[in-house]
Amino acid sequence: FVIHALLIVTVTLSPVTASAQSEQDATREDAYPPLWDLAPENLMDFPVKDSKIVINAWNYQERLGVYKNLLNSSAKYFTAFGSQNSGNILWGLPLQHGWQFRTGRLADPSSGTSCGYEDGDRLCISVRSWWSCMNYYLAIIPFLGAVEAGLFGQLQYEIEILPPEERRADFCYSAADCRSRFPKLMDEWKAYFEVNNSTFFFHIFPATFSSFKLDDALHLMWRAHVTSIAYALPKFQDSLKYLSDPEANFGEDWANGVDFIAATHFSTDLQTTNNFQAFLPQRMLVEGDVLPSISDFSPQQNRVLLSLRALRRANQLTGGLVLKLWQKAMSTEAGRKMGRKLIEDLASS
Repeated sequence: FVIHALLIVTVTLSPVTASAQSEQDATREDAYPPLWDLAPENLMDFPVKDSKIVINAWNYQERLGVYKNLLNSSAKYFTAFGSQNSGNILWGLPLQHGWQFRTGRLADPSSGTSCGYEDGDRLCISVRSWWSCMNYYLAIIPFLGAVEAGLFGQLQYEIEILPPEERRADFCYSAADCRSRFPKLMDEWKAYFEVNNSTFFFHIFPATFSSFKLDDALHLMWRAHVTSIAYALPKFQDSLKYLSDPEANFGEDWANGVDFIAATHFSTDLQTTNNFQAFLPQRMLVEGDVLPSISDFSPQQNRVLLSLRALRRANQLTGGLVLKLWQKAMSTEAGRKMGRKLIEDLASS
């Protein structure tokens, strides 16, 4: 059952299942995160104060702007993989953030403030939200790692991230601050952006571009991604208390599932990410939601959530052995190809 659960999740999230969709579908307007067109698209669109670019990471539009700058500045590395930057493997991050915003997961779950609600400040990101705090480590730290790696070139101003009203010690606010507090994590994200810089010449000679290079980039991106989650997960464990039991369980199931997805070097381009996000819940889970029988979720959504739950429980019961076995199977390109072939066969059956 564990393997069956794992394969259901992997099939659902696999690039194979997205391949039937056209590139036109991938670049339609609703394929982008909410308010994407309104997000700052270059660093000088953010406020400048005291010779510093100041970014409010607790405003959805500004955090989205951080992602937009990452996507825009790295677009030149992915021209061979689709028009309009659709092949950029960083799309998974802003699309996930957009899903969190659209489904209310960035709002204050404690109901102590109106942060993130329609009748309050809709664009406010609550520091009490488990999802928003976890996402900080997949938004601001990658961004500052990219700054260190030189993705944005020589900057005229330093960059400063505004702190939240609570839990200030749980975050970092500049490249130097993050470097001093989370050196390994910064190294991981810097390595990802540096490999893009170093392989830029492949775009000058696109005939030499190989799938191995994309696989190498995916490996580094996913390694940094899971490291971000590993740092953030214990730090924000206490924020789960604000969520319903079903939602808290789903959050932890999802964080565990990412480890399995990462091992496959799953491609998080625009098209593929949109395809799999259709199977994520369109609202927060509430008390009374029982898998796999949540009435306003599709059968596929119920099945994916149940599979993620089973996967985490199996991994816990075996002391992490299930993940280790999966990672071992996916540790070579040949293994990943076999895994993708298996997934393709399952998806087409």
